Amino acid sequence: MIARLAHICIGAADLAAAEEFYVQKLGMELAFEFFRAGQRIGFYVKVGDNSFIEIFADADGQDSARPRIKHFCLEVEDLDAVLTTLADRGVEVSEKKLGADYAWQAWIADPSGVRIELMQYGEDSTQFSGRPVILD
Repeated sequence: MIARLAHICIGAADLAAAEEFYVQKLGMELAFEFFRAGQRIGFYVKVGDNSFIEIFADADGQDSARPRIKHFCLEVEDLDAVLTTLADRGVEVSEKKLGADYAWQAWIADPSGVRIELMQYGEDSTQFSGRPVILD
């Protein structure tokens, strides 16, 4: 019935800064843009084959009725290499750690403060085993 996550939509306090972050720093491909009355109001970036992030200008700012998003997670193949590349591009990165789900993770944030988890699965990751995760 459901094939995959098609896209997530987030608000951006600064659309140009968001595009620089997602396209230039994270290396995602700009898929297409949205215009209203001649003004650019948003865009899609491609995440893998058929998944996207939709980003719209958030003119009203973030509030509890319309939160940007708590966080989203991007899977990477080589977390160490990704963290090095992002740091070289001026992105503040957290330390890498092994999560309770046995997947390696680190965190970054976009210019609007949206938190992004970077995750590298391993063969013991609970995403594949289905074991419960016990948090202390």
